[in-house]
Amino acid sequence: MRIFVAGGAGYIGSHCCKALAKAGFELVVYDNLSTGHREFVKWGPLIEGDIRDGESLTKAMRETRPDAVMHFAALALVGESMVDPGRYYDVNVAGGLRLLEAMRAAGVDELVFSSTCAVYGIPETIPITEATPERPINPYRASKLAFERMLKDFEQAYGVKSVRLRYFNAAGADEEGEIGEWHEHETHLIPLLIEATLGRRPPVSIFGTDYPTPDGTAIRDYIHVEDLAAAHLLAVRHLAAGGAPAVLNLGTGRGDSVAQVIAAVEAACGRQVPLTRSGRRPGDPPALVANPSQAASVLGWTAARELRQIVADALHWHAANDHSPRAAAL
Repeated sequence: MRIFVAGGAGYIGSHCCKALAKAGFELVVYDNLSTGHREFVKWGPLIEGDIRDGESLTKAMRETRPDAVMHFAALALVGESMVDPGRYYDVNVAGGLRLLEAMRAAGVDELVFSSTCAVYGIPETIPITEATPERPINPYRASKLAFERMLKDFEQAYGVKSVRLRYFNAAGADEEGEIGEWHEHETHLIPLLIEATLGRRPPVSIFGTDYPTPDGTAIRDYIHVEDLAAAHLLAVRHLAAGGAPAVLNLGTGRGDSVAQVIAAVEAACGRQVPLTRSGRRPGDPPALVANPSQAASVLGWTAARELRQIVADALHWHAANDHSPRAAAL
């Protein structure tokens, strides 16, 4: 099988490309490199193009003749979406529509979509199942849900089948150290903690120490990026075998607090993390933890790696690759 990977030069997309290649798939990466990295395109050819360029997408698909599409090409910064929502709807919704139109023009009808647990907003109950009401509270989250709903309409009208994978907190790096988490504007807890401990960033702000949790800090479900990649591989095989469209939560079902993550980073680095403490941020719930049982039932997938492995692999990659603002200024 040949897979067309939109956004395959990014963090999760590149890890999925490596998993696909190791499993014997052919692949082609389509990416404008606005947030992805040319260095991460190691397992197939790169076609440079924008997800909003319908003509370029259609040409690329007709020339490469993929059997299925994986879609990672999206903007994903919550704060940015609040001040520039139009850009988020343009890329995440209008760009998604161009992708689906190109698929139809090229005769491709199977897609695995990189979605997010953020579509649930602030849930009333934990753990979160796929039946939890969808209540996105910012433009980023709303744009991801809008594309999910578009997929349902394209399924009913045109027979396009999809598996929509709602990630919880993606983290970690390739265990072999080839690729890792590299964002121009880093907002994720684990790389921030590691880079601060390595002396590459200022102290990390911890928002809220008075949540109704065992240690007072917020709890999140951290999932190793290679476990996410394994789920995508199973999802594309599920569709190829005639499996039904599905929406699936991807998480460990456990959850770790911010304090537990800090302790794991300190244990791995052998030194204290420099920290500052602030009040809660508006809209941050005390806990977000998945119920991943549906993914186990449909795909036979469960997360294999725990927090200690996530931190160890992230540290391995970051220690060898300094992409912090400090390094960029040198």
